[in-house]
Amino acid sequence: MKKVDNLIIAKKKFKSRLIVGTGKYKNMSECAKAIKLSGAEIVTVAVRRVNIVDKMKPLLMDYIDPKKITYLPNTAGCFNSEEALRTLRLAREIGGWKLVKLEVLGDKKTLYPDMIETLKSTEILSKEGFKVMVYCTDDPLMAKRLENVGACAIMPLAAPIGSGLGIQNYTNIKIIRDQTKLPLIIDAGLGQASDATIAMELGCDGVLVNTAIAKAKNPFQMALAFKNSVVAGRQSYLSGRIRKFLFGTSSSPKEGII
Repeated sequence: MKKVDNLIIAKKKFKSRLIVGTGKYKNMSECAKAIKLSGAEIVTVAVRRVNIVDKMKPLLMDYIDPKKITYLPNTAGCFNSEEALRTLRLAREIGGWKLVKLEVLGDKKTLYPDMIETLKSTEILSKEGFKVMVYCTDDPLMAKRLENVGACAIMPLAAPIGSGLGIQNYTNIKIIRDQTKLPLIIDAGLGQASDATIAMELGCDGVLVNTAIAKAKNPFQMALAFKNSVVAGRQSYLSGRIRKFLFGTSSSPKEGII
């Protein structure tokens, strides 16, 4: 029997390896349609920005059913540990969410994560019973430290958030892959579907995409493209690529040449 190739995060199984953000769309209807087309089973929710409380305004739950799609509350817009901790504790109070995405930014220009604050926050949240998926730099040493203090998934950036530059440091991603058994999910900076394929071929367990889909000229087609690219990249990785050679090698047998 063929083994089911699920993504497993904090002991929960997901068929899709594509995680999609809920921000930057023109409206919630567009967001919901794109997510449906993407096949994503996890969506990130910026607790400080997306309405999940005020019933007088459009609620995300009215468009994306939390019984069918796993909500992943995140701390987008937090620039220190105190803000991040308060935000995720609030998320737990509102919806009982314990699987969360931690994001503590260092500055408003680069939007790079502040790894000192991130590391501190991860340790505190883990001790409080949260299952913490952590947005981080592509530094293998920091990634290992996050694992050591209780992270349930490592989420290094490909490039700055929203930049669309694609993966900038293949070597570090490979090192992180080799040193951790935790789910490794590329988060931030992807621009097109082929970027997701590359991430999967490097051995990543999944990718998180928001801007590349939401701001595409046709977000629905791009959502489908990312869905297919993640599947193709994963299949390619599991297949085992051929060795690289400096010179050409004949694809036909040398024996029996006329």
